[in-house]
Amino acid sequence: MRYAVVIEASDSGFSAYVPDLPGCVAAGATVAEVERRIGEAVVLHIEGLRADGLPLPAPRCMVATVDVAT
Repeated sequence: MRYAVVIEASDSGFSAYVPDLPGCVAAGATVAEVERRIGEAVVLHIEGLRADGLPLPAPRCMVATVDVAT
């Protein structure tokens, strides 16, 4: 499965969350660090859902960018 991840800059670095997996979040000092951590968080989140006998949410969110003239 492939889940969309949102990465945002924060006062202390970066944070990330997965819209299709509520509660699945991570933080890090750099983009690379938060990408690694959110990948680990997704694996743990899915393992937890499976352990609890809950269904895995299907990926529904998509990511796109738009160019705008300023």
